[in-house]
Amino acid sequence: MEQWKRNVYICTLAAFITSVGMSQLAPMLPLYIQSLGVTDQGEVARWAGIIFAMNFVTLAVFSPIWGRLSDRYGRKIMCLRAVIWLAVINFGMGMAQHVYHLVILRLLQGALSGFLATAIPLVSSESPTHRAGWALGVFYTGQISGTLIGPLLGGWLAETVGYRNTYFVVAGFCLLSSLAIMGIHETRRAADNTMVKVSNRDAFRSVSRPSMLYGIFVTTFSLQFSLMCIEPILTVYIKGMAPESEHVALISGAVFSSAGFASALFSSRLGALSDRIGTQKVLFCSLLTACVVAIPQAFVTAPWQLGMLRFIHGIAVAGLMPSVNHLIKEAAPQEFLGRMYGINQSFQFIGMSSGAIFGGFIAEHFGIPSLFFIAAAMLLASAGLCYKVIGGRS
Repeated sequence: MEQWKRNVYICTLAAFITSVGMSQLAPMLPLYIQSLGVTDQGEVARWAGIIFAMNFVTLAVFSPIWGRLSDRYGRKIMCLRAVIWLAVINFGMGMAQHVYHLVILRLLQGALSGFLATAIPLVSSESPTHRAGWALGVFYTGQISGTLIGPLLGGWLAETVGYRNTYFVVAGFCLLSSLAIMGIHETRRAADNTMVKVSNRDAFRSVSRPSMLYGIFVTTFSLQFSLMCIEPILTVYIKGMAPESEHVALISGAVFSSAGFASALFSSRLGALSDRIGTQKVLFCSLLTACVVAIPQAFVTAPWQLGMLRFIHGIAVAGLMPSVNHLIKEAAPQEFLGRMYGINQSFQFIGMSSGAIFGGFIAEHFGIPSLFFIAAAMLLASAGLCYKVIGGRS
């Protein structure tokens, strides 16, 4: 097997293991907070939101820094540092005695991990340009697959070994991921110290088409905002369609999973398609598809209808993130690749956090269906921006 393919598969395995570990935490976080002495349901919900968001806040700030350091010291060593730090943080969360401890640890997790900010440029830089779409699609498949399996495993572990021990298991998953990363043979040389000291302004000046990068960053923000303004309250939307059902949680889980399964199934296929017909075409068509599918979700009357539309939406998302990452590889010089991926990660996490915050506010004042129209408008605007600043080149 060619070395670059071996690196892609190892990175995908590491992403899968890390995603399985980290995604276990969301379903049991409110229950763990209760076990720390918070009994009021309103307080539990508030603390769960705060603790969950803290990670994204610091990730948005520190991802460009870790991406920049990966350009200087190498991506493999930065990936190792990130997953080992995740193991330490999760061990600490298992030892927490108060919700304040969880807040601090989640802040530190976002500030000092940055796994994706280093893993994505590692996959991208080690892959030939004409196969980068496929490589990034495979990596995204591993990441999404882990995210799908993690909550199921986390729920089972919480019931069998307890909440604290589940965090220790997650720490073990992160250490397993580090063992996988050690098998990577990085062929790209790190940038010299003079390149690392170059300011972001000068780095963008070295790009032949900086407007293309700006368009990619805005597209990443719009995509994540449109996803996260809806996802946190999707269960409330489903409950309104089936108020008498005793299985709302199960139905909601199936609807959530439908989009994730679609992304896992189609990500590598759409990545390979982008290698053949052009990345910008896949990106543009995926944005339009996501826009068109968002509108009828505002008019569904049954959960199965929403599940079918979310499945199609998941296919569109599968074409978006690998395409965005491929275009960054095409646009950014090799010595600034990690930095540009880090900046893109910042836009991603800003979109996720702001989408969750403003989505709840908009739904409260204008109703949940209005969110689907807002998401469609943002995706359509991104498609227009993509056509204008990216469309002329693949």
